[in-house]
Amino acid sequence: MAGIKVFGHPASTATRRVLIALHEKNLDFEFVHIELKDGEHKKEPFTFRNPFGKVPAFEDGDLKLFESRAITQYIAHFYSDKGNQLVSLGSKAIAVIAMGIEIESHEFDPVGSKLVWEQVFKPLYGMTTDKTVVEEEEAKLAKVLDVYEHRLGESKYLASDHFTLVDLHTIPVIQYLLGTPTKKLFDERPHVSAWVADITSRPSAQKVL
Repeated sequence: MAGIKVFGHPASTATRRVLIALHEKNLDFEFVHIELKDGEHKKEPFTFRNPFGKVPAFEDGDLKLFESRAITQYIAHFYSDKGNQLVSLGSKAIAVIAMGIEIESHEFDPVGSKLVWEQVFKPLYGMTTDKTVVEEEEAKLAKVLDVYEHRLGESKYLASDHFTLVDLHTIPVIQYLLGTPTKKLFDERPHVSAWVADITSRPSAQKVL
């Protein structure tokens, strides 16, 4: 049977989520580079793998998936006997993880990704960072991090006392933001600061850099 394949771009935060999950599970995989600047993700054959034209796409044998968080959940559950555990068992624990994934997806990532675009990618493309947008998005991110700070005062990680997908999903955006002035928002919150140092130092997170 064919092995695992990831179709994506190494700078993409969504692609990096999947790569981190695979490294956490110590799984072998083939990485297929999709060149975003050439619009390869908007054309066939990639659009057969993801009709929405976004990276990454994923294959494991005859299973074909897209959407990074769906992929990481498949990896965590299907390969539960491999590498590090990324989920918790039991109805209550599963519900807490599901809630954490929703918060990251709808509250943390949209704001964090805008800040990454303004401060990291715009300068790379020769564009000017919009300082007003940065200020607005940092105010939104601060509110999310206040929630995380409270949560991390109760447990070592966002969903439990062990590292899970909820923490993993934040890593790619955080890695980018640590190289920007937005880093101060993490540093100002002691529990968040310790958590960021912990999750970004994991071997899986270092490999995607």
